[in-house]
Amino acid sequence: MAGHIQDRWYKTEPGPDGKPVKVKTDRNGLGMRYRARYIGPDGTEKSKSFPDRQRRLAEQWLAHVEADMSRGQYIDPKTSRTTFQQYAQRWLSAQTTDVSTQDSAERYLRLHALPYLGSRPLGSFKPEHVRAWLHELETEGVPGSYAVHIYGTVRAVLSAAVDDGYLARNPCAARSVRPPTREAKRVTPWLPERVFAVRAALPARLRATVDAASGCGLRQGEVLGLAEDALSFDSGTLHVVRQVKLIRGRPVFAPPKCDKERDTPLPESVADALRAHMKAYAPAKVTLPWKSLNGPLVTHSLIFTGTREAVMRRSDFNDRYWKPALVAAGVLPEPEKGEDPAAAREHGMHALRHFYASVLLEAGENVKAVSEYLGHADPAMTLRVYAHLMPSSRERTRKAIDAVFQQRTSAR
Repeated sequence: MAGHIQDRWYKTEPGPDGKPVKVKTDRNGLGMRYRARYIGPDGTEKSKSFPDRQRRLAEQWLAHVEADMSRGQYIDPKTSRTTFQQYAQRWLSAQTTDVSTQDSAERYLRLHALPYLGSRPLGSFKPEHVRAWLHELETEGVPGSYAVHIYGTVRAVLSAAVDDGYLARNPCAARSVRPPTREAKRVTPWLPERVFAVRAALPARLRATVDAASGCGLRQGEVLGLAEDALSFDSGTLHVVRQVKLIRGRPVFAPPKCDKERDTPLPESVADALRAHMKAYAPAKVTLPWKSLNGPLVTHSLIFTGTREAVMRRSDFNDRYWKPALVAAGVLPEPEKGEDPAAAREHGMHALRHFYASVLLEAGENVKAVSEYLGHADPAMTLRVYAHLMPSSRERTRKAIDAVFQQRTSAR
C-alpha cells in the first residue's frame, strides 16, 4: 500500500505485561478519526482524513492512490484544487501563438467560459459539467460557428491541464460530450446589381472599397490595409501583403490571414476605380505597430482611411457606413426610429469575396487559381465553400458526347 492509516483517537502503548494495548488519545471523539497518509511522487507526505467507522473507506482511497501512482495517473490533491480560471490565466500567459490569437482566446474564455466554469476545481471536472456548459451556450444563442472556437479553446486548456498533471483526463474527450458544429449553410453570392447598389450607397470616399473587395477578392482587413505600393498598374497585379487588425481594441499592421502573401490579378476596371479614388482622395501615411501592440512601428500610405486620415477601424466602417448602405440598397430592412439596423452576418463585407469567387468559377476559372487569389489555405477549402457554385459538369458532358456523335452522323 502507498502509505498507512493513522487512528487519531487511539494510540498503541506497551501494557503492564509488556504487550501492546490501545489507549485513548487527547483527541478521542473529536474531529475526523482516520488519516490516510502516503508519500507522493514529489517526496512529500500527503494525507486525507475520514470520520469514525470509515476505516475501510480510507483503505480503499489509499489503494486507489497507489494504483494511480503505479499507472502514472496520480494527481496531487493540492494541484487538483486549482480552479479552471487560475489555470486558464497561466495557460494564456504561456501561449507562444501570435498576439491576435491570444487575444481571441482570452475573449472566448472571459466572455463565455469563466462565468460558468471559472470557479470549478480542475480535479472535480466531469463530462456532465461540460455538457451543462455547452447547453448554456446554446441557450444564449451563441452561433455554432462561434461556439466551435470557444469550445476548442476550453478543450485546449483542459488538455494542457492533463499534460501538466492538474487533471487525470479531459472531460471534453468523453463520448457523451458533443462539441458544437458549424451550421451547414451554402454560400449564396450576391448578384452584380446588389454589389453596385451597395457601392452607390456608400460615401464617395469609400466606394472603391467595394471595387477592391469584389474585383480582387480581398478580405475587409486587407482592404483597410491596402497601400499605394501594393498596386502594380503596369503588370496588372495587386500585391496582398498586409492587413489592419485589432488587438485588444487597438489597430496594428499584420500579414494577411495565415501569413499568406499573394498576388492577385488587377482588372483594368478595378485599376481605373482605384486611380480615380486616389486622385480624389490622396493616400494618407499611417503609422502602426507591426504584428503586435509592442511591435516595431511601420508607416504605409493607405488608400482608405477615416475622415481624419487615420486608420479606418472595422467596427466604425461596419456600423457607420456599411450597414446604412445595406439599408439604402434594400439588403436590410429600414430600422425603427432610434434602433440600429438588424444584424447582418451573412451580408458583411465578406459577401464581396463570395461574389468574386462565384464570378471566377462561373467563368470557368480553375479551383486552384481561385484558391490562390483568395488566399485560402488550400484548394480543398475553396471546394468545401464554393463547390456548389461551380458550373454543372452534366451539361458539359452532354455537349461533349453530342459533339462526337454528331461528327459520326455527319460522316455517314
